[in-house]
Amino acid sequence: MKVLANDGISETGVSELEAAGFEVNTTRVAQEQLINFINEQGITVLLVRSATQVGKDVIDNCPTLKLIGRGGVGMDNIQVAYAREKGLHVINTPAASSESVAELVFAHLLGGVRFLYDANRNMPLEGDSKFKQLKKSYAKGSELRGKTLGIIGFGRIGRATAKIALGLGMKVIYFDPYIEKGNVQVDFFDGQSVSFNFESMGKSELLQQADFITVHVPAQKEYIIGSKEFDSMKDGVGIVNAARGGVIDEVALLEYIEKGKVSFAGLDVFESEPKPEIQILMHPKISLTPHIGAATGEAQDRIGSELATQIISLLK
Repeated sequence: MKVLANDGISETGVSELEAAGFEVNTTRVAQEQLINFINEQGITVLLVRSATQVGKDVIDNCPTLKLIGRGGVGMDNIQVAYAREKGLHVINTPAASSESVAELVFAHLLGGVRFLYDANRNMPLEGDSKFKQLKKSYAKGSELRGKTLGIIGFGRIGRATAKIALGLGMKVIYFDPYIEKGNVQVDFFDGQSVSFNFESMGKSELLQQADFITVHVPAQKEYIIGSKEFDSMKDGVGIVNAARGGVIDEVALLEYIEKGKVSFAGLDVFESEPKPEIQILMHPKISLTPHIGAATGEAQDRIGSELATQIISLLK
């Protein structure tokens, strides 16, 4: 059986699949050529990340396909229900990248409270000529310790984010309409662990209490955070979105940054991805990464291995 990993797969995943007798092709096929390529090559398994779209056209016109796999959590680029109606297996890797995304959230938060997003732009330009002025500009940072982190969405990534927050000495609160109670266990290097129990609070209550807010929800039809939500927040709040573009109203975000209501934002995903708006890209109070939440070597190895295990179990 042939596997097309159209958006790539780790060497770990390739090795495990080949050891089980699968032929793995990592050629990047353009979206408009995908159907023809699958049919010409007799592809049985199509693996994607977020770039490749697997709509009804692919599902209906590729009779050799038996399984569609998403290397990651969200599957909004796949017509999941339709594929399953047509008898295809659809799998993803919900646990593999949680820690990597959570660490990126804190890269944005730690950089935000110490102005690294702006300092790293200005130091190369003026560090040798305006060192003292820059030092004064960035000398009013704050600590995360002792502050309240509000987490919207308390699934695997939300809980992984909570673990880091707890380790830094933050207070954690969360809102999730589907998870009334949540447990987080923080494990340490020496085998010790500490367990914490949480209960979901109302969204409006979280917005009012949180010093920093991070969003961990699937793609939505409507904004999770828009003008109404920004109005409810504390002055000087920091916001991170490493979930999906479109869960935060970026026009409203820019407006509330300009008002001073939001002190900084960290964005790994964007409404108009893969061409984010220039106003977002150029804003001095927004920390930017190009949708790399799961892009660590460790996460990619786990994703590849988890995909391989599921494929082998379902098709062998």
